[in-house]
Amino acid sequence: MLYLVPTPIGNLKDITLRAIEVLKEVDVILAEDTRTTSHLLNHYNISKPLTPYHQHNEHQVLKHLISQLLEGKKMAVVTDAGTPGISDPAFLLVRECIKVDIRVECLPGATAFVPALINSGIPSNRFCFEGFLPQKKGRQTLLKQLANEERTMIFYESPLRLFKTLEEFIIYFGEDRLCSVSRELTKLFEENKRGTLREVADYFKEKAVKGEIVIVIAGKD
Repeated sequence: MLYLVPTPIGNLKDITLRAIEVLKEVDVILAEDTRTTSHLLNHYNISKPLTPYHQHNEHQVLKHLISQLLEGKKMAVVTDAGTPGISDPAFLLVRECIKVDIRVECLPGATAFVPALINSGIPSNRFCFEGFLPQKKGRQTLLKQLANEERTMIFYESPLRLFKTLEEFIIYFGEDRLCSVSRELTKLFEENKRGTLREVADYFKEKAVKGEIVIVIAGKD
């Protein structure tokens, strides 16, 4: 049995009762960063073995994890924040579990792009999630394609690259395209900056930015 368990994106209270229950029942927890997960588990008095599972080792440990699951182990996958599989590892393990008929359950819970989209004031009835843009190969090609996207677009970005990325969006989407940048969601210093791409880019130009970033951009009219 494999569980995909969402964890809080900031405020530790944003976890479901069922998630806590599952984490207490499984045999082992696969964690993106065991230090981060230990902090969450200690907060809820959960004591379970932790195994590192992240983008740098997911291929190497796949066969071992599948063999453990086939032997009857119950495992939970968690990331540092949010739902596993959304810009974080999980896909390879889920796909392999399905191939060998291991049961998989994904619990509902926190995902950063949902509150960012809803509070952006940009249409949320139709949207596409792009996650992190490629850093080099394929980046310009993708941006050219997205310039004609009519649905609302959602991106993840790091604080250090935020301004540069907003400037690129201006080049491909135009400076008057509406957007919203959300950071530190659910935390004490949560911020949601809304306006045109030019207005938002100018706001963050000289600003020291911290926390995970979600960018929501209106589709082409």
